[in-house]
Amino acid sequence: MTISSLPVPPASPDRLDCVALGEVMLRLDPGEHRIRQARTFDVWEGGGEYNVVQALSSCFGHGTAILTSLVDNEIGRLLEGLIRRSGVATDWIRWVPHDGMGQAARNGLYFMERGFGARGATAVMDRAHTAIAQLSPEDLDWSGIFSQARPRWFHVGGVMAGLSEKSPEVVKAAMIAAQEQGAIVSYDLNYRASLWAKRGGKKAALACNEELLEFADVVFGVHSLPHPVDHLDKEAFSAALQDMLSRYPNIKLAATNMRIIKDASHNDWSGMCLANGEFYAAKPYNGLPVLDRVGGGDAFAAGLIHGLLSNMGLQTAIELAAAHGALVMSTPGDNSFFSAAEVLAYAKGGEAAANR
Repeated sequence: MTISSLPVPPASPDRLDCVALGEVMLRLDPGEHRIRQARTFDVWEGGGEYNVVQALSSCFGHGTAILTSLVDNEIGRLLEGLIRRSGVATDWIRWVPHDGMGQAARNGLYFMERGFGARGATAVMDRAHTAIAQLSPEDLDWSGIFSQARPRWFHVGGVMAGLSEKSPEVVKAAMIAAQEQGAIVSYDLNYRASLWAKRGGKKAALACNEELLEFADVVFGVHSLPHPVDHLDKEAFSAALQDMLSRYPNIKLAATNMRIIKDASHNDWSGMCLANGEFYAAKPYNGLPVLDRVGGGDAFAAGLIHGLLSNMGLQTAIELAAAHGALVMSTPGDNSFFSAAEVLAYAKGGEAAANR
């Protein structure tokens, strides 16, 4: 079943399918080594909101763009090239002049140690004073951007909102402008403790999210579960989704991935959504082998958005979302390197046999 209360604009050659607002960072990955012993790093681009449009473009073939800000130096141009390689438009990157030292503004970096078995994943963030964290609402012509891009869907979330004191107002301005142009607006409740450590912690992040959710049509994630869970407890997750919709009547669909971490290399994984008073749950992937968990939740969101943009039924869309998230966690980096056909085959129960 599709959602009558969520009228996704039809596809058209003169409009993009999805635009996201968020920070794009350079990820430095030591592979199988620990960060403290590394001699070389693989380089990826990543960011909570960006990962969604990367997957929509690279995997599912949608026209997408990223709204962000970068310092105009070699690292910024490296990031621009990586973004373009995935087919994401860079027309609306706000470039900030480089001062030679990075004192005025920087490009964000993060070092990601994947973890294995008993050794959990470790991230070291280096993202203070970045160009996008200093962005103010008046720095971009929101009406002009959205009237030109005319996106069917706009995606943003708690990572972007948590970058600085000004960031929630930037997010709010973008959400309002997107809705005025007829886009469906989704918001991901992503929480990064490092972003809020000196600004009130989880309580402050929750207050920020509560304000911004008033401008959303779709939400990814839940504020909290009614009780701790050690398995894929559909009742607990469905109660949390119901609570979200009861508190925010403007939200037409609430969705969440479901993850129980057994160890760094194995998760129980699934997802579910609630719309029109009905719950839809994906099949469970119990004991799912995980190479790199970062980006799994973003891949889940991208799979569901793809299903909705493509007018698929909600059961098909939630199955694609969970399958895409599972596949993305089997490869290194934040990004999706799969095809839509591979995701669909896996969602239908395809096995990971050698393709010869």
